[in-house]
Amino acid sequence: MTRIYLDYNATAPLRPEARAAMIAAMDVVGNPSSVHAEGRAAKALVERARAQVAAALGADGAEVIFTSGATEAAALACAGRGLSGAGIEHDAVRAWITEDLGVDASGQVTVRDPARSVLQLANSETGIVQTLPEGLVVSDMTQAFGKLPVAFNWSGVDMALISAHKLGGPKGVGALVARRGLDVAAQLRGGGQEMGRRAGTENVIGIAGFGAAAEAAARDLAGGVWSRVEKLRNILESTIAEISKETILIGQEGPRLPNTTYLVTPGWKGETQVMALDLAGFAVSAGSACSSGKVRASGALQAMGLEAGAAASALRVSLGPGVTDKDIMRLAEAWARLRNRHQARMA
Repeated sequence: MTRIYLDYNATAPLRPEARAAMIAAMDVVGNPSSVHAEGRAAKALVERARAQVAAALGADGAEVIFTSGATEAAALACAGRGLSGAGIEHDAVRAWITEDLGVDASGQVTVRDPARSVLQLANSETGIVQTLPEGLVVSDMTQAFGKLPVAFNWSGVDMALISAHKLGGPKGVGALVARRGLDVAAQLRGGGQEMGRRAGTENVIGIAGFGAAAEAAARDLAGGVWSRVEKLRNILESTIAEISKETILIGQEGPRLPNTTYLVTPGWKGETQVMALDLAGFAVSAGSACSSGKVRASGALQAMGLEAGAAASALRVSLGPGVTDKDIMRLAEAWARLRNRHQARMA
C-alpha cells in the first residue's frame, strides 16, 4: 500500500536542500565559538543560515536567535512578561499567558492592548489567519512562515516564533526573531552564544538545514507553489461538502492558510477518523500534533464557541507541495467509504 502524507502542519517532509546542507555541515568539525579556522568555518555556517532565515522572513540577521524550536522560542519571548492571549494559541504559548482575549465564531481574536498581548498569525488546526495589530509583543508565525508572504520588519510585531520542521527543515531547531534593541532575557544561561540571549553550543547541523529550508521555502512561495496547493485544498473541500451535508468546514468565511482543511462531522470522533484513515494509508490528524495524541477536544474550536462534543469530531488535513490531485481524490473516496460505514454502525 502506497501511503499518502497529508499532515504538513504537524511536520513537513525534509527538503532535499536541507538534507544536502546538513550532510555538508557534518564534515565541519569546529565549535562555532572557537577562534581557530575550524571554529570559524562552523560559525560561518551558522551565520549563513541566520541570513537565509532572516531573508525568508523579511527580518535582519541580527534579529534571529536560534533555539531548539518554537517551544523554546515561546519561553524566551514570553517568560516574565505577563502577556494576554487567546485560547486558540498553541500550548507552547498558552503555558506563558493569561487567556483573557476574546475569540469570535469565525476564529478572529480581539486584542485590547497589543503592548501586553500575544497573537498567532495562523492557527495550526483551523488554518485561520489573524490581522496583527501594530505594537504586538509576540506573534507565533510558525505555521504561516513559508506558506504566506510575511515581512517581520513590516509587521509591527516585537517578536516572532518560528520552527524549521514546519517548512521542510529538520526537527529540533527554531528561532525567536526579536526586533533590534529589544531586551530579551536569556532563559538558558551559560556561555555567550546567540548574542548572549541563548547559551549552549549551536546545533550547527540543524541550523544549516533550517537555513537551506527557509531559502527553498521562500523560493517556492514566490513561485506560486502554495497557490496550486490552495486549489487542491478547495477541490477537497467541495468534494467533502458534496459527500456529507452535515460536515462543517471550519474557517471558510475568512482568510486561511492555503493548505489547511479542518472539518467537523458531529458524532464521529476525530481520533476514530484518524485511526481509520491511517489503516487505509493516509496520514492526517485530529488537530495540533502536540496535543492530538491526547484524547481531548480541540481547544481552538472550543475557544471559537463549539461545544466539546463537536470539537472532538474534528479532522485536520494539511497539504503540501508534494500532494497531487490523485492523492486528494483518493482521500475523499476513502473518507466517504469510512463515513458510510460509520453511519451504518450508528443506524
